[in-house]
Amino acid sequence: MIARVVHKHNLRDYDEAKDNLAYWLSKTPAERVEAVEILRKQRHGDSERLQRVAHVVPLSRS
Repeated sequence: MIARVVHKHNLRDYDEAKDNLAYWLSKTPAERVEAVEILRKQRHGDSERLQRVAHVVPLSRS
């Protein structure tokens, strides 16, 4: 059975970015790279490399 986890925070004092940073700093570099790889596969599929994309940006003439 999976235990329910509930965290209560005061919204004035809660800093989600600080909690996220603490979480990722607690992981090893290998675990961080693996997490990025999982996200990359979710977004770009199972290809080994990312696609190169070139965008032509017109020059603005003032």
